Order: sequence, then structure tokens, then C-alpha cells
Amino acid sequence: MTSLLLRPHPVARPEGVADVVEWFGAMQAQDVASGEWSLGVRLPGRTHADVRAALERCEALRTWPMRGTVHLVPSRDAHWMLAVTGVRTLAGAATRRAQLGLTEADADRAADVLGAALAGGRRLTRAECLAALRAAGLDTAGQRGYHLLWYASQRGVTCIAPHVGKEQTFALLDEWAPDPRRPDRDEALGLLARRYVRSHGPVSAHDLARWTGLTVTDARRGIAVAGDALAPVEVDGAAALVDAALLDAPREPVDDLHTLPGFDEYLLGFKDRALMLDPAHADAVVPGNNGVFQSTVVRGGRVVGTWKRTLGKSAVTVTVQQLTPFDAALRSRVEAALTRYARYLDLPLCLSW
Repeated sequence: MTSLLLRPHPVARPEGVADVVEWFGAMQAQDVASGEWSLGVRLPGRTHADVRAALERCEALRTWPMRGTVHLVPSRDAHWMLAVTGVRTLAGAATRRAQLGLTEADADRAADVLGAALAGGRRLTRAECLAALRAAGLDTAGQRGYHLLWYASQRGVTCIAPHVGKEQTFALLDEWAPDPRRPDRDEALGLLARRYVRSHGPVSAHDLARWTGLTVTDARRGIAVAGDALAPVEVDGAAALVDAALLDAPREPVDDLHTLPGFDEYLLGFKDRALMLDPAHADAVVPGNNGVFQSTVVRGGRVVGTWKRTLGKSAVTVTVQQLTPFDAALRSRVEAALTRYARYLDLPLCLSW
């Protein structure tokens, strides 16, 4: 939980959104509200408005850097991350295009059209982007439009800008990240390895490969480049790696109760979640194993409940489902944590059990 910045880290003291996202390297963010609360919960005292303002300042941005999934990434790192982690995803896109009745020429044409439509600091909603593609003679019916929008971002032409109201918007990546970092490939692999291990450890090379979409060979190369910043440990008899700064760090008493969003790196950053989640509770967290994660109540590192919110104009209503029995003390702590969430939204809390 220290490495995931859910309690004080002995070295890192993130001051804002940019620091948190760079610490992780990338944070799952296909659901906007979840991605924003993943930042808010790690920046106590910050409000939703504060987080949104930081994203408007381009402290981080959303794109598809790896595994075909939307993540928050450091703005200056978006170009090289797309180039290093997206290459295998792009290589497999031809099969999907064939299924959709699209050609590579269609995809490249779409990237050119969107690049021209967004030039000069313009920001278009998803609907406006699709309209521009149709006006250029491209078929966006079914899943074709989504694929073309994804392809333009995967190619490093566009990125996902913050919502305007409830609508997703797109902008030019070069304009939202005008001063990109340009590490060579080895340096980039080392950065990915260091950031993943320090933000998720203990983990293995196979965990890193799964998270990034890299080959295991590339993952091991990255670990080698990261060098002494990472330290070997053993977890239940299996070799793993952690941030070297954690080895001799004192254990300080802190609040270990957290109300996390559904799509948080705490669960999504790992394939094996047995340390955090009792298999008997897996269906409650991911009903029907459909990939849609519920928000979780975490105590002492273990998921002990789920929660759902309903936003109203005058209050946020939260319903908690207990996966293990909550005594009065735990209920009080959960209520306090959810009150902090309501404060983040600048709304009163209406809580039901």
C-alpha cells in the first residue's frame, strides 16, 4: 500500500497530479470518474475541481499507451510510451480492421483528417470527431468510429482531453505535450520497469510484461536497466522485485482504510489479486467477470466491501455492500472515508448500508 501511494512513502511526497501519475508511470483511466478519484484519494485535501484543473493544465493526459486500454500518463511521456508499448498493439490492429471492413489506408486517412480538424488548439467532442470523419467519406458505423479514434491516438496524433460537460473530447497530442521527453529505447524500458515496480511491487518480470504489453524479454531488459533502484525479494517462495527504498523503511502507524474507485491500479495493476481479494468475493467486485470493477472498501490491504455512488444536485448517495462483517468501529471508519470522498466532490454525503 506504500508503493501504491495509499500511505506515506519513505522517499516520494507527491505534491500534485503530475507527481502521482509520473510515480505510477500510467494509471488505468477508461472510466473518467474512477481515474479522477484514483488521483484524489492519493492527494488528500484536493477536490474534484482541483484534479480537473490540473488535467486542463496538461499535468497528465489520457490515451491508449498499452493493452488497448485508456490510461492517464505524464503528458511529456505520452509520445515515447505510445512508441514503445503500443507497437505490438498496432501490429495486431490489422486483424481488427479486417473484421470491421476497414483498410490501413482508411485508418491513416482518419488520422490525417483528425489531425487537420484539431490543428490550431481546437478541441472536438467525440461526436464532432466522428462527424469530421464522415464528412471525409469514412464509414464510422458500428465499431468503426471507435477504432479510427483509437488508431489516431495510438499513432500519437491525438489524445483524449478532459470532458466538456459529459462529453469526451479530443485534442492534438503535439499541442497538449509540446515538449516531449525523447529517451532511447533502453532508457524507456528502464523507466517503465522502475515506475511499475516502485508503484506496484512486489512484482515479477512477467507482471511487468503483462502490465505494459511488452515481451518478457523487454521487461527483463528494463529491469536490468533500472539496476539498483529495484531490489529482489521473495514472496511466498516466489522471486519478486520492490522499490529499493522500501527495504529499510520504518513502518509507521497510519490509517489503512480506503474507499477506492473501481478501476484503480490497486486491483487492475495485477493479474494475481489473491493478496488483496478473497476469491470468494471476486464476483462481487467484478460481477459476471465482465471486466467492470466495482468501487472497493479496502482495510489493511484486503477488500472487505464494495460501494456505489449516485450523484445528485444536492448530495452524493453512497450504498455500501459488506463482504465481511463490519463492526461499529469499522462502519465509523468507512463513513469517515466516504465523507472525505463527498468532500472531494464538494457535496454532502447520504450513506446507506
